[in-house]
Amino acid sequence: MTDDDTSPETRDSEDPNTERQYHLEVTDDDVADSVLLPGNPDRLEKITDVWESSTEVASHREYRTATGRYRETPISVTSTGIGGPSTGIAVEELARVGAETLIRVGSCGTVRPDIAVGDLVITSGAMRGDGTSEEYIDESYPASADYEVIAALVAAAERLEYEYHVGVTLSTDSFYAGQGRPGFEGYEAPGSDELLETLKAANVANIEMEAATLLTLSNLYDLRAGAVCAVYANRETGEFDTVGERAAAETASLAVALLDEMDAAKSDAGVDRWHPGLTIE
Repeated sequence: MTDDDTSPETRDSEDPNTERQYHLEVTDDDVADSVLLPGNPDRLEKITDVWESSTEVASHREYRTATGRYRETPISVTSTGIGGPSTGIAVEELARVGAETLIRVGSCGTVRPDIAVGDLVITSGAMRGDGTSEEYIDESYPASADYEVIAALVAAAERLEYEYHVGVTLSTDSFYAGQGRPGFEGYEAPGSDELLETLKAANVANIEMEAATLLTLSNLYDLRAGAVCAVYANRETGEFDTVGERAAAETASLAVALLDEMDAAKSDAGVDRWHPGLTIE
């Protein structure tokens, strides 16, 4: 039997370091309190290139993890792969090794004509079109982003002078049928022809595949989480371009540094939550 075939329980009992996680292969010594979460493992270097320093600490399946420093703030990045199931695993195992703040750094499409390709979308909350979050809690439970993370992402985008939007995200489990695209040989899922118009009418900002799982689990586990995505496609205009990755990486990294300052301001003031009366530089 190979290592990949053993259960987490068996593997942990054989591993002298019982804190090493089964899928991510990280321990609490490998990961900072704040972790950025791209989907694509190849995006790891595009994020760490923004930092002052970084070291890759684990690589297993779709999960690659690096830890370093950005503006003197400890920071990590872990790729999640595509969709809710693999994202759920990443959240579970990062929480187990002490991660407290999780920010998705991804790509997305939009249905709104006022959002341009290359802009950033900061998620305020997500429609739970994924299946993973339903296995954790009733569908009425909100997939809301933490307001401190939203504020930090907005402040970061403003300081870096990137075009950004804040709004509701649809997370799906399918890139094709779930997002209103035709399947193989033109197959159309029931209702797919109406999906984009429904989303436009509901003022949904963007469509992607991981935010709802991340936000739902983070709310359940009292983690601080949010998401910022670069817009690759405008489904209204038909425009597509793989731009904005670095902008998303810089915005999320600066947001982590700002959250660190916010935490210090809270500590100095003796309060648990940040508010506009607490200044950050």
